[in-house]
Amino acid sequence: MVNPALTPGFLRHVRSCNRHDLSGFRPFAIAGVTVGQVRIGFMERLLALGLPFMPDAGGISLHPGLTDAPSRTRAVAAALDRLVAEGTIPKLRREMYTVSDGWGRPALMELDRAAIPFFGVTAYGLHVNGFVRKPDGLHLWVGKRALDRGVAPGQYDNLVAGGQPAGLSLADNLVKEAWEEAGLPAAMVRKAVPVGTISYLMEQDKGLKPDILFLYDLELPADFVPRNTDGEVERFELWPLSRVAESVHDTNDWKFNVNLTVIDFLIRHGWLTPDHPDYLDLCRGLRR
Repeated sequence: MVNPALTPGFLRHVRSCNRHDLSGFRPFAIAGVTVGQVRIGFMERLLALGLPFMPDAGGISLHPGLTDAPSRTRAVAAALDRLVAEGTIPKLRREMYTVSDGWGRPALMELDRAAIPFFGVTAYGLHVNGFVRKPDGLHLWVGKRALDRGVAPGQYDNLVAGGQPAGLSLADNLVKEAWEEAGLPAAMVRKAVPVGTISYLMEQDKGLKPDILFLYDLELPADFVPRNTDGEVERFELWPLSRVAESVHDTNDWKFNVNLTVIDFLIRHGWLTPDHPDYLDLCRGLRR
């Protein structure tokens, strides 16, 4: 076990993923519902563009004449193209995320993944902890991210992780991501057990990330070796859980939010116990 005196090595990751100052942000609303938070400077740029954006109670909203999700999506997409052309936001991903007032609620519009943090809307994703039981305890499959990744190049990741796009169920996305990232056949990945969520509110250069991640545990046979198919992972390694815990505790070698998924796994599987002086802070901090 990790020396309890060193516990802040875990807690620092939770705090890092929840570091934000909302005083520099203003609400973004659609049809009277606040769905995000935008930086004041970005809000001013959007208002300078004119329609479809308009000032609203100290924040910004879409014009009420846009009465359905498709029309809002088209109008905002046209504005995003202008913002990309002028260099205000980076190149778009051409992958759409649903914007709504809660998980499972009707879409108010769809927004390109690259623009999500600029508008501070909630993004959803899924992470799979792929593990193997051995006589000496649990081992976790760890992915080493490719060096050409735009986010966290060369850092460690879960066996499977991906964002939740519009128009795809969580179950179908799980199958898709598991095949692309780890070569997991559908019959195998459907045995993954949903074990809850983690969430955080993180301020970055682009804006806010109020993310919610759906977590799955997948026990794998000892002879299975994952194989990346989309170029996002350089290699996979099977680590004893103690090595995973030590690495997360002592280093910054892991993608920022994967630290949280690992900590959650350590708690749920009894590796981190209530004897830990920061146990309650860790449990509370994983769900904002």
